[in-house]
Amino acid sequence: MRKILIPTDFSENAMNAIQYGVDLFKYELSEFYFMHAYQDEIYADEASLTRETLENVEDVVSKKSYEQLQIILNKIKEFSPNPKHTYHIISSNSLLLDETDKIVDEENIDIVVMGTRGKTNDKKLTFGSHTLQVLKYVQCPVLAIPNNYKYTQPKHILFPTNYMIPFKRRELKLLCEMASPYRAIIDMLYISKAKKLSMRQEDNQIFIKETLCKGEVNFKVVKSTDITGSIYKYIEENGIDMLVMVNTRHSFLENIIFQSTIDELGLNLNIPFLALQNMKRDEL
Repeated sequence: MRKILIPTDFSENAMNAIQYGVDLFKYELSEFYFMHAYQDEIYADEASLTRETLENVEDVVSKKSYEQLQIILNKIKEFSPNPKHTYHIISSNSLLLDETDKIVDEENIDIVVMGTRGKTNDKKLTFGSHTLQVLKYVQCPVLAIPNNYKYTQPKHILFPTNYMIPFKRRELKLLCEMASPYRAIIDMLYISKAKKLSMRQEDNQIFIKETLCKGEVNFKVVKSTDITGSIYKYIEENGIDMLVMVNTRHSFLENIIFQSTIDELGLNLNIPFLALQNMKRDEL
C-alpha cells in the first residue's frame, strides 16, 4: 500500500499537485492524506488579534479549513473514482513543516507531493518557501509539481548523481515503482571534470545497477564543471519529463539548496522534481 501525503493551502497550484499525484499513482493501491495546517492563518492579522478574540478566530479558521478539505475530497472522488485509492483529510492547528514531519513519521508516508508555489506564487523563486522547507527538513521523498503543470505520464526520467553516497533501497524501490507502469527510461547522469570514478563511486554505481529497475536504465557521463547548467541542458535536449535528485551531504542537490539561494540559481523547472532524502537534518 503506497502512502502519499499532499499538503494544501487551497491554491490552484496545490489542487494541481493533488490531481497530478492521484493520476501518477492510479495503478497502485494507495492511501492519500490531504492535509491543511492553518496556524499561520490564525495569526495572520496580528494587529487585530487579541487574547479575547483568539479562540473565536481559531474556531472560524478551523471550520473553514475542514470545509475546504471536504470540497477537495468531493472533487477528487468525482475526478478520480478509483477503487484502488482511499482518501483521508487532516486539518491541523499547526505549522506546515511540523505537521508534515509528524504525519510522515506517524503514518510511515512513502512520498510527499506538493506544488512548487503556494498562494504567493512569487515568480522570482523556483520553489516557494514552504516547499523548500519540506525539501530541506522532512525525512521523506518529496515530489514537487510546477505551477500549471498538466499531468503527463513520466516516460523519460533524469537522475543526476555524483555516486558519492550509498542509496536507500526503499527510495530506489519507490522510483522503480513510479517508473514501471509507464515503462519509463531512467538516465543516470554523472557530471564531472574527470570521467573516471573512484572505488567508492564505482561501488555505489554497481549498487544502483543491481537495485534500481528491471526497465531501461542508461548510465551517462557529461564532462563539465557547470552542474546546474548541464542538468538543464540535458533536460531540454532529451525530452525529460521528471527530474530526480538525492538530498544528502556531498550531493548536487544539497549544493543547490544549501549553498545558494533559490533566486540566485535562476532555475525555472517546468517538469516534476523528485527529491529523495538520504540524510538526517538538524532541527530548525
